[in-house]
Amino acid sequence: MKPYKTLLKAASEEFIVNKSRFIGHGAPCETEEEALAFLGRMREQYKDANHNCYAYIIGANMGVMRYNDDGEPGGTAGMPIIEVMKARGVTNCAVVVTRYFGGILLGAGGLTRAYARGATAALNACGVGVMHPTARYLVDVPYPMLSRVEYFLASAPVVVEEKTFADVVTLNLVVKCMDEETLLKQITDLSEGRLEPMRFEEFYRAWPED
Repeated sequence: MKPYKTLLKAASEEFIVNKSRFIGHGAPCETEEEALAFLGRMREQYKDANHNCYAYIIGANMGVMRYNDDGEPGGTAGMPIIEVMKARGVTNCAVVVTRYFGGILLGAGGLTRAYARGATAALNACGVGVMHPTARYLVDVPYPMLSRVEYFLASAPVVVEEKTFADVVTLNLVVKCMDEETLLKQITDLSEGRLEPMRFEEFYRAWPED
């Protein structure tokens, strides 16, 4: 499966347009059921809002696309939301833009711009990442070597997910599969062969866009 873009986390951002309050929410979703569950949570949390318009895209090939205007004039809410998502190239995620009406009509053009802005705000708050094949390693580091290893890892293309302190320090590392060979060679060179990272899992993970 080729790398694809999705959201890094669930998050939201809000803004005001002519006294109407808009809140853009986004979340990564692996399935359509997860997207609908997210929509349900937003509808429940913001059940006093005038509108909870949404769109979601599911599948590495973007095979499932759905959107809804939730009572706004046709084409002014769900469509601009999904168009922003398509323009950013994200999938396996959902966006809900909540609106509290402020008493001033925005017109079709104003609504379209506001909902597109809501979707953009949601994506920016969540952060866009690229799903890559990823490997997880455990490596035992003697205490005298720890500072040197941590200094190296701070600038390496790797994430230290966990540290466990016992007789040695065990580091839980994740690295893109494309970077594995280089990382392992660097660790071997750094430790003069004393460190032996153990690979125990491969999975897909969202990494921030370059």
